[in-house]
Amino acid sequence: MTARESHLVELVDDAGRPLGQATVSAAHQPPGRLHRAFSVLLVAPDGRVLLQRRAAVKTRFPLRWANSCCGHPAPGESLADAANRRLGEELGAAPVALTEVGVYAYYAEDPATGRVEFEYDHVLRADVPADVPVRPDPDEVAELRWADPARLMTEIDTDPRSYAPWLGGVVSRLLRVGEPAGSTTPAGARVDDDASERPGGR
Repeated sequence: MTARESHLVELVDDAGRPLGQATVSAAHQPPGRLHRAFSVLLVAPDGRVLLQRRAAVKTRFPLRWANSCCGHPAPGESLADAANRRLGEELGAAPVALTEVGVYAYYAEDPATGRVEFEYDHVLRADVPADVPVRPDPDEVAELRWADPARLMTEIDTDPRSYAPWLGGVVSRLLRVGEPAGSTTPAGARVDDDASERPGGR
């Protein structure tokens, strides 16, 4: 087990209320335990989002394209502090101002590693310059690219195996900002069906 797999995450109920804690490793073993997470999208002035291809050594969905940065706040840690900590660790990025644009509860099984994601995911946006300085850690990130979010949704539908199963739900929260209230996932939502990835599935 890597050091990060021994870190603690906050277990939550379907409404995001804290229930306790578990290690990263335990929370991601089948059948999974619902826990708090975050997904960061760095957004350039032209609306493009920074994607990272997850490193080959990742224990969940390696070599899949995902959002700019993901992680878990430690029990009692604020989302902003946790997200900026992981931005520094994964991308070598300086702290940024973050805005929550939605919550995304999902479940996905990784057919490659046997691990699961069962997360109450806070989607966080940061507006950054297109030339934002980053120094990705090769143990975390295999590749980076900028993508138009609307075009990205089409690419995910066309080639889902190239993308982390949560990415579509994360990007959709970004695109829904400005729509009428209630268009985002309700706080009590348990699973978005479009994120499910079963062994032998997509």
